Amino acid sequence: DLEYHLDPKTKELPHLRNPDILVGENDLTALSYLHEPAVLHNLRVRFIDSKLIYTYCIVLVAINPYEQLPIYGEDIINAYSGQNMGDMDPHIFAVAEEAYKQMARDERNQSIIVSGESGAGKTVSAKYAMRYFATVSGSASEANVEEKVLASNPIMESIGNAKTTRNDNSSRFGKYIEIGFDKRYRIIGANMRTYLLEKSRVVFQAEEERNYHIFYQLCASAKLPEFKMLRLGNADNFNYTKQGGSPVIEGVDDAKEMAHTRQACTLLGISESHQMGIFRILAGILHLGNVGFTSRDADSCTIPPKHEPLCIFCELMGVDYEEMCHWLCHRKLATATETYIKPISKLQATNARDALAKHIYAKLFNWIVDNVNQALHSAVKQHSFIGVLDIYGFETFEINSFEQFCINYANEKLQQQFNMHVFKLEQEEYMKEQIPWTLIDFYDNQPCINLIESKLGILDLLDEECKMPKGTDDTWAQKLYNTHLNKCALFEKPRLSNKAFIIQHFADKVEYQCEGFLEKNKDTVFEEQIKVLKSSKFKMLPELFQDDEKAISPTSATSSGRTPLTRTPAKPTKGRPGQMAKEHKKTVGHQFRNSLHLLMETLNATTPHYVRCIKPNDFKFPFTPAVWRFCLRLEHSSEGLLSFSLLHHQEVLSGRSGKQEEAATLWPLSWTALRTMTFYQPTRSSTTNRHLRR
Repeated sequence: DLEYHLDPKTKELPHLRNPDILVGENDLTALSYLHEPAVLHNLRVRFIDSKLIYTYCIVLVAINPYEQLPIYGEDIINAYSGQNMGDMDPHIFAVAEEAYKQMARDERNQSIIVSGESGAGKTVSAKYAMRYFATVSGSASEANVEEKVLASNPIMESIGNAKTTRNDNSSRFGKYIEIGFDKRYRIIGANMRTYLLEKSRVVFQAEEERNYHIFYQLCASAKLPEFKMLRLGNADNFNYTKQGGSPVIEGVDDAKEMAHTRQACTLLGISESHQMGIFRILAGILHLGNVGFTSRDADSCTIPPKHEPLCIFCELMGVDYEEMCHWLCHRKLATATETYIKPISKLQATNARDALAKHIYAKLFNWIVDNVNQALHSAVKQHSFIGVLDIYGFETFEINSFEQFCINYANEKLQQQFNMHVFKLEQEEYMKEQIPWTLIDFYDNQPCINLIESKLGILDLLDEECKMPKGTDDTWAQKLYNTHLNKCALFEKPRLSNKAFIIQHFADKVEYQCEGFLEKNKDTVFEEQIKVLKSSKFKMLPELFQDDEKAISPTSATSSGRTPLTRTPAKPTKGRPGQMAKEHKKTVGHQFRNSLHLLMETLNATTPHYVRCIKPNDFKFPFTPAVWRFCLRLEHSSEGLLSFSLLHHQEVLSGRSGKQEEAATLWPLSWTALRTMTFYQPTRSSTTNRHLRR
């Protein structure tokens, strides 16, 4: 007989072990004993022994195999079409079919919410879901709308994806694509919303990372006859593409990828002239990054005469060299009584140059999104839609800034949406139907959301500080401490820093560095530089800045990324000519908060389907799980504690079937126990009466 000893700390036996017949089960809710070690063991067995990357539960669990698998062809799509989800092996196509079937059966819009950390396979999963809908539904017209929907992927990946240390094709923006259907449930079109483009990547890349793919595609195609006017060369020649020291991605031919990008543009109806206009602007950004400044003194700088990078930039942009040269080294300031021109230092000029490059890229990104949406728009009335959400997962690094704050805020909102759907609404339904039910006390993250977005919350105080003439990151930090420290349990101050704050998120504690928050939230760019670009003889360039007339303030620009908000025209105010009301300036945080609220309204009006992507290791090794990483992903699941959700679902099935037996207990566990995988083997009598639920 085997002997099992109590844990000296918890005074408990090891977790109960499932019968061998259930090891590798494709539905986690069918496990007799459901706890995190059992979930981990089951996922590992399926992944390593059977090379199976999908597993059912209350969400579809998808583990990135880091290998191309022959399981996404049209024959596989046809095999899943029309089938019941429980009758087929776990697959992204099964989830897509279930969403398609429920849309037709219930006449209710659907959403597929794909989440996970960078490198977990979110974008690929979203693409396969879109491919499924495009294949099974057919087109309502002769225009092959489904082909256009799929063609949007390579375009958006080229301008919105980049190589990071974690992922060779990391999406640096969030997107929600609504695929529209007519009354016969055939695709008629689509519409895409994008969120929080990572603009800082345009001018800075960390070690072993790249800028957006499109820049390297351009450089790799520099010798093409039509590209000679762009005056490009190797990516190592440009400041904006060489910083990470990683211009090549193993197994990727950037020149071939450029051909795919151009083909997709053509399929979506973007003309050759507009395509060349896009490439002309992108090349201009690269040359702008090579513009150098020489200090005159501590407070002023100059650009060398006929500086070649600036000459090429002005030639490509169709603007006057002397005028642009002047406003790169000066800025206009206005007081209540006068306007004057002030020189700026070398550092200020460099920062202003980078801000201009980021602003141009964000405007071009928005222009491309708008044109993709125009190409996907249908005159046929939409009867229903299925939305596919591919958005960044929870992030925590050694240094966390404004970008991580916004990303984690978005994940808090998605976690709340999941809680609402899986726990709160279902429990209310059971009580309404008088089904025997033990109330589950699930984690409610509303206090954390309140800390971020309520009145006098972190975003509110940030916006207020951005309005202050002498507001700084340090003064904002002090206001945070005064407002929330020792008053909100989720807010902390680091012991050794007065320039950072800590938030206890649903997944983990994250320390944010305050430096740069105000600048990134204001998204400042000098108005005079924008005026020079608006005067361009290159017709396409002024088109990018048309919405600035509605939303830009005298010294700053609209936020990055695309939001579905209607911009309100700023009303002229009394005072100096051309001044706009400051209250109409929308900060990045303000726009992002509003766009998230609209996204949540959309998701809550649909039936959601969840796909949880897991990254098995940090080295991109095929079918090689690192146990500690699996533990971390289960603990930090952005759909909530995965096993807790599973236990809830198992109890639901038990309650609905009228079973009175007690569900398996989910014990608090240490991650050491997960790694050692120690289980208690129950006796035969202890499993005889255990109902296996499928």
